[in-house]
Amino acid sequence: MSSPVRRIVLADDHEAIRLGVRSVLSTHPDWRVVGEASNGRDALELIREVRPDIAILDYSLPMMNGLELTRAIKKELPRTEILIFTMHDREDVLAELLKAGVRGYLLKSDASKHLVAAVEALSIRRPYFSGNVSQTLLDRFIEMAARDAAATALTPREREIVQLIAEGRLNKEIAAILGLSIKTVETHRAAAMHKLDLNSTADLVRYAVRNNIIEA
Repeated sequence: MSSPVRRIVLADDHEAIRLGVRSVLSTHPDWRVVGEASNGRDALELIREVRPDIAILDYSLPMMNGLELTRAIKKELPRTEILIFTMHDREDVLAELLKAGVRGYLLKSDASKHLVAAVEALSIRRPYFSGNVSQTLLDRFIEMAARDAAATALTPREREIVQLIAEGRLNKEIAAILGLSIKTVETHRAAAMHKLDLNSTADLVRYAVRNNIIEA
């Protein structure tokens, strides 16, 4: 029995890159590139029209970047698998794309080794991340798991003080609000930051935002 044909859309603002990707994909008998776009808005219109199985998107698309485009695609066509094909390996970018529904992420520097494998994985609805990205994700999730474990170890008072600090309150204000001495507030603050392995107030604010203790 032959494999089902997978319909693929490419979106990259560099024609040479689209040509290279299309050339690689053309070697597979069950893959069809059914459209190309050079910016995010055109890509979204094209994807709405042809409803591909897989969309291969550059992150840095003009007019609508890969993250915004992914959110729009997943809202309207949740079964379209998305492979982000990019030069970026920043952890914050990866995290946001994962939240948006991306299940494939490939660095352009890894394309020769991983492009076919990535499309094969997404064709059977399995996630795929190239080697360097996999390690970055693993490191981030290990860090997040450690932070989550530490957060559960915070006492109710420590969590309360973390929230007030993240809201911009000074130790003196916190002491007055909670009816504590400034020294006690400082002790709870130091204990919380030690448990969370944070080094500055800015780190604490970022932690509070990421963990929905305060709103950004």
